Amino acid sequence: MDRRTGDLAATRLSPSVYQYFRRGASGERTAAEAVDAWDQLRLRPHMLRNVSAVSTATTVLGTEIRTPILVSPSTLQVMCDPCGEAATATGVGAAGSLMCVTSNTGVPFAKVGETGTPWWVQAYLLRDRGLCRDMLVRAREAGARAVVLTADVPVVGTPPPTEIPDVWGVVPAGSTMANWGSHSPDRADDLSLDDLGWLREVSGLPVVLKGVLRGDDARDAVSAGASAIMVSNHGGRQLDGAVSTAYALPEVANAVSGTDAEVYVDGGIRRGEHVLSALALGARAVFVGRPVLYALAVDGAAGVQRLLTDLTAELAHALALAGSASPADVPGDLVVRPPV
Repeated sequence: MDRRTGDLAATRLSPSVYQYFRRGASGERTAAEAVDAWDQLRLRPHMLRNVSAVSTATTVLGTEIRTPILVSPSTLQVMCDPCGEAATATGVGAAGSLMCVTSNTGVPFAKVGETGTPWWVQAYLLRDRGLCRDMLVRAREAGARAVVLTADVPVVGTPPPTEIPDVWGVVPAGSTMANWGSHSPDRADDLSLDDLGWLREVSGLPVVLKGVLRGDDARDAVSAGASAIMVSNHGGRQLDGAVSTAYALPEVANAVSGTDAEVYVDGGIRRGEHVLSALALGARAVFVGRPVLYALAVDGAAGVQRLLTDLTAELAHALALAGSASPADVPGDLVVRPPV
């Protein structure tokens, strides 16, 4: 991502909203390490390979897309653009990608569905499972193709101290909860593997488990019915000191190797070379969060399209230089870690 976009977004957003988007948890160690973890990886490119026709196309859970660079779920997108996720979806679709829509959006799911862009719905399980069921039915009816269960928020992470007013005291009413009716749902803190099967049953959709950093958790989730695993530390916003996703990805990918489960990763991915490294380490696709918010704030749907298109072009260039003609062609031994 062009750093100037983030700097410009800071001038377009209110201080409270910008602080909310950029912050990590507690001492912000995990958030600060995210990009560096990918930067530290080194590549061993193949030579004398035919890369005259490089393609970035792939599939995720059966959906064909032109790029393996997808969009993470994030709330308060209506503070970046009045159309919120509907604007994001327009840019995502133009770039040939797919997005995950937060259940905490201020935009009705139907508005996202009307864009024709493929999308998944993110969900927090609630103490009242009936409310969650109703939300998932609305999402499915609006065209959601999968449910992404965020599992790393049994309680909310502690934000760092700041003198900037808390975002939830300044955003207008209606900026969130557009798909929950009049209810203010309480998140469940009693999640279990059984909930994966419940989600599949009530939604009729494949389930992706988001927030996994361990191989044993990934293996158990797949055995319990998860169709995919998203390696994520919630952008460093939950447990400060949690491992960077660049380091967690290989263990998770190895743990579910030999199953039909797909693996994705988010957190700190800012360059085409980062995407290439993620593919080599076992990811089928990557998700990008904060850069999308900043691009949306600066130039709406066109900004989102440009961000994804530029990252995809960087990936295509990196693929060619590495001797790979497609994401499926990236070898697992492409990446090495430099000695400490």
